[in-house]
Amino acid sequence: MNLKMKNYFDLSGRVAVVTGASTGLGLQMARAYANQGANLVLLARRMNLLEENAKAIEAEFGVQCLPFACDITSTENVQAAVAATMAKFGRVDILVNNAGTGAVDDAEKITDEQFKREMDIDLFGTFVCSREFGKEMIKAKFGRIINIASMYGLVGNLIVGSAPYHAAKGGVVNLTRALAAEWGKHGITVNSICPGYFYTDLTTATLDSDFFQDIAKRSIPLGRYGKEGELDTCALFLASPLSSYVNGQNIAVDGGYTCV
Repeated sequence: MNLKMKNYFDLSGRVAVVTGASTGLGLQMARAYANQGANLVLLARRMNLLEENAKAIEAEFGVQCLPFACDITSTENVQAAVAATMAKFGRVDILVNNAGTGAVDDAEKITDEQFKREMDIDLFGTFVCSREFGKEMIKAKFGRIINIASMYGLVGNLIVGSAPYHAAKGGVVNLTRALAAEWGKHGITVNSICPGYFYTDLTTATLDSDFFQDIAKRSIPLGRYGKEGELDTCALFLASPLSSYVNGQNIAVDGGYTCV
């Protein structure tokens, strides 16, 4: 039997915008898209890291990258990023709203400024990027918007106080549903990924501590934290033609943490 192989995740010719692409999960997802042939727009505040990442990705995968310094809480910054994207590529197909932060403290100690900052970056920033890049997707009658929420947008936790983070990511979860309902008629799907704890350069030391290793064994059915690359497949699926009928969904990638 002569079977023809097909790459279901092929993104050749697509343009993917990834916020928070200087380090961590944002950079990992950007590299996964480049591996499947997508050209990239890398957004974050630290231009030196973006330029380093763009150069490395272009050399490794042979795609085009546009690094662009952007504060996602500034409408003017985001509009400038959209203009630069359209000037270079003439299109935007995929938007990954990954940039975020996390205020950690007991709820009674959280300041007004901490709460507002969380909302500005995690929720307002996600909306602004979706709105501004979404305008171009509406014109094209096609788009894939992937919001990076959190498993803590779905549940509370007994590990560490982080009420602003829960509130903001819970907002992202329902913003995902709202935009999916509103923009489906334009050929745009909007979904979110709700990651659990993942190893990155910034989290490895914490997650490898005895305290957090004990949490993993007691609270996560798989008994461990997420490894590099284990979020990429979900991000690829939601950006690919395979997910064309998946809309308004919030997918937990958390080793089973939220199922118990």
